[in-house]
Amino acid sequence: MEPHELTLTQASGMLASREASSVELTRAALGRVEAADPRVRAFVTVDAEGALAAAKDADARRGRGEAGPLLGVPVAIKDNLSTRGLRTTCSSRMLEPYVPPFDATAVARLKAAGAVVLGKTNLDEFAFGSSTENSAFGPTHNPWDLARVPGGSSGGSAAAVAAGFGFGALGSDTGGSIRQPAALCGVVGLKPTYGRVSRYGLVAFASSLDQVGPFGRTVADAAALSQAIDGHDPLDSTSAPRAVPDYAAALPRGVKGLKVGLPREYFVSGIAPEVAAAVRTAVESLAAMGAEVREVGLPHTEHCLSVYYLLATAEASSNLARFDGVRYGFRAPASGVVAQAMRTRAEGFGPEVKRRIMLGTYALSSGYYDAYYRRAQQVRTLIARDFEAAFREVDVVATPTSPTTAFRLGEKADDPLTMYLSDIFTISANLAGLPALSLPCGFDAAGLPIGLQLIGRAFEEPTLFAAGHAYESAHGWKDRRPAL
Repeated sequence: MEPHELTLTQASGMLASREASSVELTRAALGRVEAADPRVRAFVTVDAEGALAAAKDADARRGRGEAGPLLGVPVAIKDNLSTRGLRTTCSSRMLEPYVPPFDATAVARLKAAGAVVLGKTNLDEFAFGSSTENSAFGPTHNPWDLARVPGGSSGGSAAAVAAGFGFGALGSDTGGSIRQPAALCGVVGLKPTYGRVSRYGLVAFASSLDQVGPFGRTVADAAALSQAIDGHDPLDSTSAPRAVPDYAAALPRGVKGLKVGLPREYFVSGIAPEVAAAVRTAVESLAAMGAEVREVGLPHTEHCLSVYYLLATAEASSNLARFDGVRYGFRAPASGVVAQAMRTRAEGFGPEVKRRIMLGTYALSSGYYDAYYRRAQQVRTLIARDFEAAFREVDVVATPTSPTTAFRLGEKADDPLTMYLSDIFTISANLAGLPALSLPCGFDAAGLPIGLQLIGRAFEEPTLFAAGHAYESAHGWKDRRPAL
């Protein structure tokens, strides 16, 4: 097996048994990036020198008797997470020259665990998008079909893992930005419970919705990354002071006796028949392994998209007000502070960012706040209560991750509403603050991956890992690789 075909768990095992060194795996990963990334364009920045230095340090640490599942393992980081000494652009001209003086907490914890950072991955500008076509540096291509999108906004991270450029990656998820690209690229992605992972150092999109999470080729890979980055952080006021469970110990639990809910509202017109069939077959497989499946209702699902695009754009409008050309990043020349800010924002932001800032500013404006923003917050509470009611009957809710498989580059670029519908099944978990896992559950007739989403109770990531691992172990989807 070639190095780029390994899972994180397999690579970690080879490092532990001294079958390979971190320097060898890192050189192999960098070679793979050099050979194939010009076609995929998963990376915005590759830090070969820094990665090799970190790999040498990891080998030295292992030589001194240190151990750990991530020690010496090459990974990638979404380019909206701060990395000390390595530029963080958010795939925007606004931050193109910005080099942070600090690491995001999730990045710092990965480094402390010995992971080797290969570089920063492409995304929709400021994480505004569902296809990674909105990047100022050009789109990322799906490794399964280079004419198609990898999903977004964390499309670079998902594509990097699918293409074998690294053994894992970090992304961020505000309305599906980890899970949807994971589904479209045939990998595993987790959006953790809100508060489970520190947001410190994540460039804010919508602060009440954003979460940092992992990508891996398998559920065990995602669990290992989660084990490293999860936990309370005093630098993040929304970080939950809760102990982190042993995720590896949860993997063998299986699904016998697990109650799985199938929401009737998620199997509607607009979902591709092959996607619906694959997800129903996956749920039947869980039932065959001992799970109990029942239908549940989430009656306010029809309002999720409207609520999300009011709240997320409102928070984005507020968060992105800081990019004025005064303190950091791009600055357009102009006479006077006001003219400078206006010109900087006009030239530094792309069309989708401007669209969302305008939508959010309108929703927060005098005379419209109560009609839009306040009402959306009230309906958000109803959506959360729907899940509370469902979880009195079931342990996990199973849904499609995306209504379709990967669509063609440019196919939805001129139709923002159709693009927004790509996240129709993922948004609700963010609104309710719940953990949700996407994993492969099949392929369509064109050979494109299909994703199964499992949503759990708050802080019940172990249940999701156990259910996902049980399903994954019974099928061979995780062993398929794109032919780059």
